[in-house]
Amino acid sequence: MSELARDRFGNPHAPGFPYARGAIVSSTQDDLRKLRRAWALIEGRVRKDGVDAIFNFTGLERGLTSAPSELGFLDDELAPALYAERVRALALEHLGGRPDRHDVMLFNRMTAATLATHLVLVRPGDTVVGVSPSYTHPTVVRSAALAGGRFVDTVGADAFAATLAREERVGLVVLTRLAVSYDALTSEALARVVALARARGVPVYVDDAGGARVGPAALDQPRMLELGVEVGATGLDKYGTVGPRLGLLAGETDLVGRIRARAFELGLEARPMLYPAVLRSLEQYTPERVRTLVATTMVVADALTARLGDRVHRTPVTAQLRGEDILEMAGARAGRTARALVPVEATAALAMILLEDHGILTVHFAGMPPGTSAMLFKFVPPETLARFGGAAALARAVDQGLDRLGSLIGSEDAVRALLYG
Repeated sequence: MSELARDRFGNPHAPGFPYARGAIVSSTQDDLRKLRRAWALIEGRVRKDGVDAIFNFTGLERGLTSAPSELGFLDDELAPALYAERVRALALEHLGGRPDRHDVMLFNRMTAATLATHLVLVRPGDTVVGVSPSYTHPTVVRSAALAGGRFVDTVGADAFAATLAREERVGLVVLTRLAVSYDALTSEALARVVALARARGVPVYVDDAGGARVGPAALDQPRMLELGVEVGATGLDKYGTVGPRLGLLAGETDLVGRIRARAFELGLEARPMLYPAVLRSLEQYTPERVRTLVATTMVVADALTARLGDRVHRTPVTAQLRGEDILEMAGARAGRTARALVPVEATAALAMILLEDHGILTVHFAGMPPGTSAMLFKFVPPETLARFGGAAALARAVDQGLDRLGSLIGSEDAVRALLYG
């Protein structure tokens, strides 16, 4: 991701991000301020009408469920003693690992797994090469920097091959099969990247946050460790798993042992008391659930397209409103061409409107800072969609939200009040 990259309106991307920062939402601190505003809106709706007044359309499951029989074991010593081996076995099965060759490690989130891996495998002065179908997640860029590395991003196997041949001191390859944009690398591209890295003797870390399930279940691709990589990680809040929000890392036993030690030294590990919930999440997983979530998302995509036309961007598993399109549509409805906001601010405002007016919780509030300026509709639970009133009702709410955004878009003060209260 080049620091010279610009959005459709000429705004330069912020360093380490695939979008521009603006004057209203200028930093991670601002992202967290608007998250607190979102929490206040959620509290008001729940206290008034109950938890069913919130509709989780993030595509993520970040709760914690426990059976009454497990409550006595929610303890950092008891839980791993009773559940760790079963978690290890199911996790290796989930990710295509072999018990005689691979091990697993639970982190407090995906970012922690990525960071610990970089701190173990990247030496100061090394180059970290990212390869994805669009761009590598900003957490990888930050992890490389914290490890003292230099990060170079590439799009697709051809660009990766050229970069790998050009760079002299590559310490790590970070492979993302399902990017934040929800474009995916093909099976052929995945195999080629791994083969090139192996020929060069460079270890591969797979940032498989959602791809660990989407790849095998929806794209007919190998499971993560079946790709032949040294190590990778996925999130347990994504696409067929049901939380809690932890990072599950798996890879070659000796390497996982080194990463585990570094993680414990820095407090990056997940609390062991959560092992029963992890076991429950892995036990209930089925590939069929992923395919159901994708199919429901495509129904939403059709409804949004019927309402908003070709402004709706589709990938094989998502429907999206790109930040530039949100800004343009809202401006057109207000009869304005001047733009006081950058695209990610327009997306933030639309997300807050949907939450305030309809109780719709979007993924924009799940990542802090957001990994994209787009509004994503992904892995929609059919139960939640039915409870909201169906795909047409959701599309109508988005359309109404754009109308309201248009009425505010000319006033920075009005947008600040919306986002921060």
